[in-house]
This record gives sequence, structure tokens and C-alpha cells, in this order.
Amino acid sequence: MKVFCGRANPVTGSVEWQEEDEQYDYHQEIARSSYADMLHDKDRNIKYYQGIRAAVSRVKDRGQKALVLDIGTGTGLLSMMAVTAGADFCYAVEVFKPMADAAVKIVEKNGFSDKIKVINKHSTEVTVGLDGDMPCRANILITELFDTELIGEGALPSYEHAHRHLVQENCEAVPHRATVYAQLVESKKMWSWNKLFPIRVQTRRGEQVIVPPSELERCPGAPSVCDIQLNQVSPTDFTVLSHVLPMFSVDFSKQVSSSAACHSRQFDPVASGQAQVVLSWWDIEMDPEGKIKCTMAPFWAHTDPLELQWRDHWMQCVYFLPQEEPVTQGSAVCLVAHHDDYCVWYSLQRTSPEENGRVHALRPVCDCQAHLLWNRPRFGEINDQERTDQYVQALRTVLKPDSVCLCVSDGSLLCMLVHHLGAEQVFTIESSAASHRLMKKIFKANHLEDKINVVEKRPELLTSADLEGKKVSVLLGEPFFATSLLPWHNLYFWYVRTAVDQHLGPGAVVMPQAASLHAVVVEFRDLWRVRSPCGDCEGFDVHIMDDMIQHALDFRESKEAEPHPLWEYPCRSLSEPQQILTFDFQQPVPPQLLHAEGSIKLRRPGRSHGAVLWMEYHLTPDSTVSTGLLKPADDKEDCCWNPHCKQAVYFFSTMVDPRASLGSPQTVSYVVEFHPRTGDVTMDFTLSDALGSEH
Repeated sequence: MKVFCGRANPVTGSVEWQEEDEQYDYHQEIARSSYADMLHDKDRNIKYYQGIRAAVSRVKDRGQKALVLDIGTGTGLLSMMAVTAGADFCYAVEVFKPMADAAVKIVEKNGFSDKIKVINKHSTEVTVGLDGDMPCRANILITELFDTELIGEGALPSYEHAHRHLVQENCEAVPHRATVYAQLVESKKMWSWNKLFPIRVQTRRGEQVIVPPSELERCPGAPSVCDIQLNQVSPTDFTVLSHVLPMFSVDFSKQVSSSAACHSRQFDPVASGQAQVVLSWWDIEMDPEGKIKCTMAPFWAHTDPLELQWRDHWMQCVYFLPQEEPVTQGSAVCLVAHHDDYCVWYSLQRTSPEENGRVHALRPVCDCQAHLLWNRPRFGEINDQERTDQYVQALRTVLKPDSVCLCVSDGSLLCMLVHHLGAEQVFTIESSAASHRLMKKIFKANHLEDKINVVEKRPELLTSADLEGKKVSVLLGEPFFATSLLPWHNLYFWYVRTAVDQHLGPGAVVMPQAASLHAVVVEFRDLWRVRSPCGDCEGFDVHIMDDMIQHALDFRESKEAEPHPLWEYPCRSLSEPQQILTFDFQQPVPPQLLHAEGSIKLRRPGRSHGAVLWMEYHLTPDSTVSTGLLKPADDKEDCCWNPHCKQAVYFFSTMVDPRASLGSPQTVSYVVEFHPRTGDVTMDFTLSDALGSEH
């Protein structure tokens, strides 16, 4: 059966109806899931196995049957571990039907069908009794319900329900306990992901400063956690203001509450500074004694940095305080961790909540609009003064005193730069009401509400009246659009340029004047794991899971690139960067397909995991902004990526090692096409050796 799905095309801007297989969402979710990453997480798997063995032994030592409830079983791996450890029976609960079906097959393939029952339900729907899903309550509770924030996937409500309805009192639990840790820091870099900084513009009249509105400065920010690979943040990018503080623990072997709570820790700052950011992570202890521990601690807080386990399904958290506050070395303050059933947030107080009776129970909510419209990388991009200076330099070469400028980018300050640089009249298109309101606030804070004309409509609906009957002499874009996920989605600017062609005056300047798509072949230090088959996991055959993921990828996504912020995922280049396609913004979007094919020579030994693609925008003949590589690839160093943008990663279906033999791949052949009607960029990369045979 086929179904029609409506989608907003991020490149053309149009709403399109596409015929999809009714299983499409399942395929997509499986293809982009973290299952492979979890199966490759050896530290996690070993610790779970040790904890399960110990729990089963404790139950057996009491002369009881070991009855296991495994919530969120996924592949069934933990249930198979439990049976192998001596459990008498396991009830493996999995709500996602394709995964539950796979678990049934994996359990059968490994010979455990007589000891494991897979239940395709949410755990809160599982029934106990003679006619229920389970005949009696379990005495061992095994779960893997955690995300980077620990509780963001609903772990607390699931545990709360399980203890009330599905497991015996004082049951064994694996993991037994979780502890959340926090460290207070000052970090201009991370704070720039949350607040709008003053932006300096050098003009002929001297320095002009764009200031944030007071609403933005007072706003507590977005309630969602910022989860990142904290090990990739340089220690020089933050100043530690506290030791690592254990904030709160959850004992999973006892009744768990999902009610809102707060936990405070008084401490003496180890340095004076501006308290801005809380870095946070957790560990789980698989046994009551705490001898079997799995930790998410970053390298500087890890007991053995050499034993760091890379993982992408669990990372570390960055939380932003509602406001930055000065702290003084040796003068005690209280860090307060608040949580409800799904979220954690932090506040800083001079005295403990118990003493002053004040507890900020409600999670922070953005009331300035900016945190709803700009994500964290976008805040960082806008606050990047060097980037601003580059645009200012380029604008100086194209602006004239009589310039009539039209700016097209979502929530962009480009129009303010143009005004300060002396353009006669400035129009900016903001197609969403929320973005319109935000920009009006920023203009008002800078006394520009009467200087810049905001047009709130889609670009293709622009009329001459909107431009007060004037022709545009300079069309500008960063370009940035909030709907863009992949680097080439910002080619929407080209479609806008085409839609407003009739409003451009003779000799009108378009900036950027062109864009180009680039690629480089890389070897990832760790990211390859998210697409690598597992085969055998701790002695259990999970090939069925590998096949399931591959089938989902083959459904569509094996020949698609996926977005990743590569500053978080170290890699080194195996080839020189290569320009693949160019897009001439001086001209409207052409009707004919843009086609490029060729080969990329591998110049360095290593495993060819995939190709990274990015866009470069040529503001002027002498000024280019890269959304990818920021400096030439080096033989010895990792690639240096633009931290404000996600790059596109095309994983090769066969990951090979050019050092293996003489006939190993020497080149990567590619075919890349841009389809003007749909705005799609399609691609295919093939590894081939010097003789031309493919791998």
C-alpha cells in the first residue's frame, strides 16, 4: 500500500506531495537509529553483562527463580545475556514493532525462544496475571531507557509504573543506580550558543555596535538540553569554577518517582569568574556495591582517560544558566539541579533552597522568540565576529550610496550591516510572523525600526508595492534558512533570486554571486561505528539487526548523505578537497539538470569511510565563506570543520583499507546531480582501484 506524504521542500520552498511506502517512517527511523552504535559500545555491553550475571546470582543464592523483565529490549541482547547467566525466564518488552519483530527473530536464531517472550507493547500497557502478558511479577528488572540527559526518554515514569505494577518489592535492578554529575564553568564559546552578543561593525563613520534587545538578555533560554561530544571541546574554551559535583542519584531497585524535584549542592568556587554554563553527565552502577560502573564522564573527569569509550547514543550535556552570575573563589554558592519527569535544568543560588524556601520549580521557557528560531549553532554563527567582519569587507565592495538592498535569509542581521555601511534603502524578507517579531525587537533596540523595511511574506509573493516601487540594486543572503538540514538546502536562496528576478534593476549585484559544492574522502576516528555492521555482539548473533538496518538504508538512504556536526567527530582526509558542482547566482535557476562525474584520488593510506560534502559561498571574487573545511587538509592533523554548520556525510557501503593490498581502492568515482525542478542533489560514490575495477 502506498500513502501520500506532504513535505515542505527546503530547497525550492514549495510543498510537495510524494508517494511513499506505508512503512517509510519505519525504514527512516531504523536507518538513522543508534542501534548499531549501541551494539558497538563494548564498555556498555560488558558492564551490563557483568551486572546481569551478578543480579541473577543474587536471586539464585536466595533460592528463588530468576524472572526477568527487560524494558526496551531492542535486539533482545540483554534478555539473551540474562538467560545465558541462568535466568529462568525473560519478558522482553519493546514498543517499536519493527524492533520487536527483529528481536523475536534474533532470539529464535540464538536458540532462546523457549526462555524469552517478546512483548510488543509500551511497558505501561503490560499486564500481569493468569491471562496477562506476564503470569506474575518479575524479580529482576533490566532496562536501557536512558538518553544523554538520563531521563529524557521517559525513564522515570517507566520505572515508576514498573515498580507499582510489574516487579516485586525490593527486586534486583540492572542498572542498580544512576548518578548525575555537574561542573560549573565560564565559557564565552558555549555562552555564545545561548545569548546574542554585541556585534561590532566598522564603518566610515566609525564603529557601530549592534546590541541585543533587553528581552533577549533577560530570557532564560530554550528548555531543551544541548547534548554534545564534550571531549571535543578544548579545555582552553572554558574555565572551571567548581569541582565535579554529584547532584542526585536514582536507585532503580526501589520505587521511583517521576514527580518534579530539586537537589542542591553547596560548594566553594575553585576560581572567580562568570558562572554561565553547567556541564553534566551521568554514570550507572550495575550492582548495589557500585563495583561495576559505566560512566559518561569526559576525559578530564574520567578515572582512566585511556579507557574512554566512544559512544554517540550517550554523550554529555551542556546546560545554560538563566543568567550569567559572578562567583568569587572561596565564597560558597549553591548549584541546584531541577527535574520533572523528562527534563533537567540548573540554577545558581546564594543559599540553599531549603534555607530560603525558594525553588524554581518551573522549567525555563523562551519568551524572546530567539531561542525558538535560532538553534545553538546559529547563535554561535551570528556571534562569530570574524565571520561578520568578512561579510562587512565583502559588502563594502558592492554597496554604493544609492544602493537599494533586499536581504533574504531567516533571522539575519545582514540587513543591519548593510544599513550601517551606508545603503540608501534596506528591505528584508521575513516569511514567518515569529521571525518578523524577533527582528522588529532587534531593530527597535538599535533604533532602526524606521530605517529597515520588513516584508512579511514569501519571496515569490513579493510585489513592487512592497518595495515602494523601487528596483533592487543589491540582493543579499548569507544564505541561511531555518528549514535547511543538509548544506545544499540553503540553495533556496537561488530559487528566491529567481522568484524576485523581475524586481532586480539593470546591473543588480547578487551576493553571494555563486556557490560551489565540495567533497573530500575521510577516515573517521569513531563515527564510522554508527553505520558499521556488528555481526556478533558478546557472543550473540545479531546479523538480523545488521540486515534490518541495511534493508532500511537500501530502501532509500544508502545513496543519501546525512547531516553531522563534524567538529564533534574527528576525521582525517584521505584525499584533497575537490570542487564538484558550481551554482551561478548571477543567473536564475536553469531548467536543465546540473551533472558532474569524476574521480577523487586517494593520496593518503587509511580506511575510506565516506565522503564529506559542504557548500562554499563566493560572496565576491575575493571572498569565500566555507560551511565545511576551514583550512587545507593536513597529513598529520584532523580536519578542521566550521563549528556553526552541519556537514553532509555519505558513508560508503563498503569500508575498505587501501593499505590491505596492491589492488585496494586508489580512487573514489562519483556522479552528482542537481535537479532544478525538485532542488534535490543526488549522488553516488564508488570505490575503485587503479585498474578501474569497483569495490
